[in-house]
Amino acid sequence: MISRRARVLTRLLAVLALGAGTAGAAQRPVVVELFTSLACSDCPPADALLARISGADRDVLALDLHVTYWNDASWSDPYALQSADALQSAYAALRGDAEVYTPEAVVDGGRPFVGSDAGEMASAIAQAKARIAAGAVIPASIGGGATDLTVTIGSGRGAGTVWLFGFSPVRRTSVPAGENAGATVSEVNVVRSIARLGEWRGRALQVRVHPPAAARFAVILQESSGAVLAAASMSAAVSGARERRARAEVR
Repeated sequence: MISRRARVLTRLLAVLALGAGTAGAAQRPVVVELFTSLACSDCPPADALLARISGADRDVLALDLHVTYWNDASWSDPYALQSADALQSAYAALRGDAEVYTPEAVVDGGRPFVGSDAGEMASAIAQAKARIAAGAVIPASIGGGATDLTVTIGSGRGAGTVWLFGFSPVRRTSVPAGENAGATVSEVNVVRSIARLGEWRGRALQVRVHPPAAARFAVILQESSGAVLAAASMSAAVSGARERRARAEVR
């Protein structure tokens, strides 16, 4: 007999596959942020769901954000970032709630939910796609290569903050301690850096920056309410030496 979880996951993948099949008209990707930790036993199913979503729907920009509050004296998550803590806390502050947890998912800056909930994930992504389709387009792009990046935000209505994320597309990590001790966890789009590039106030904006040590990059324009106004990603044209250095820094 098929379990309820399997039915929900099958329905989610069917929805995502349908969206991917008509993705030529997509105005921008839906941003899915997952707050996670390698020390959290509830997190691997959420990481696996994020990977399935990322693989099934090219109109989803998935970002795996490791928090630091699971770290202790015996072992620290090598991907944990204080900037991920700050981002999660900012979302909590927007809803007037001091509570943060893992795995927590946020879709397009909206209401958070348990990141392993496939049904909730499917609903949130579908709703975000509907909002994007009904709204005005604010163009966003990243260009450049190993020595510099050019982030461009087009003109439009509103205001927001421009963020640059550097991430590794695939990670397999052997966990020596914590609730997942002895396990090997596979993840996609593990964020290695978060940088605030500046403010956008409706006029076209272009920012040139030196890229952090990462294989890929994403730009997100986010208004003060948390809502995503624009997003784009790119695969960096990095040299072999730079790619090896980026990989070495996250081992």
